[in-house]
Amino acid sequence: MEEDISIINSNTRQEKVRNFFINNKIKIISTIVILVVFLVSAFIFDSYKTNKKKEISNNFNLTTLAYSEKTKEKTIQNLVKIINEQDPTYSTLSLYFIIDNKLISNQSEINSYFDILIENVTLDKEIKNLVIYKKALFNADKAQESDLLNILNPLINSKSVWKSHALYLMAEYFYSKDQKQKSKEFFNQIITLENPNIDIKTQAQKRLNRDLSD
Repeated sequence: MEEDISIINSNTRQEKVRNFFINNKIKIISTIVILVVFLVSAFIFDSYKTNKKKEISNNFNLTTLAYSEKTKEKTIQNLVKIINEQDPTYSTLSLYFIIDNKLISNQSEINSYFDILIENVTLDKEIKNLVIYKKALFNADKAQESDLLNILNPLINSKSVWKSHALYLMAEYFYSKDQKQKSKEFFNQIITLENPNIDIKTQAQKRLNRDLSD
C-alpha cells in the first residue's frame, strides 16, 4: 500500500513539473534566449574594448616613436584624437606628451583637453587628482589667484595625497606675487597636515624659516 502511494506521489510530482514547463514554455524559452543574448553581448563588448584598447595603444606608441619636427602636425592630430577617445591610460599620456614637447601653444586648447580628462574620463581617484594638480601647474604662471584656487580647491579640500603639492603650489604662487602673508598661511597649512608629503613639508619648513619668519 505504501509503495502504491509513493508511486502515485511520484507520478503527481512529475505531472506537476510537466504541466509547469508546458504552461510556462514561452517564458522559459524567452528567459533562456535573453540570457544567451546577454552573455554573447557581454563577450562581444569585452572583446571590442580589448581590441579598442590595443588599437589606441598601438596608435600612441607609433605616433610618439615617429615624432619629429617634420611629423609635428600629424603627431598633434593623432594625440588629440586619442585624448578624445577618453581612454584612462593613453588619453592622459597623450596630453602629457603634448605638454612635455610643447606641441600646442594655445593655453585654452590645452585646458580644454585637461577638462576632458577630469570631467569625462573614468580615472582612478588619485590619478584624477594628479591631472588636476598638473592642470594647476600648467596654468600657475599666468593664472589669476581665483582661477588657480578654483582648479586646486578639489585637492585643497580633500585628503588626497596631492593636497600637500596643491598647498605648496599656492604658497609659492603668493610668494612670487610678494603676498607673503597669504604665502605663509599656505605653508603653515602644510606643516599642520596629519599626513603631508615629507619632502613638501621639509621644503615648506625651510621656506618659513628662511624667508617668512617673523
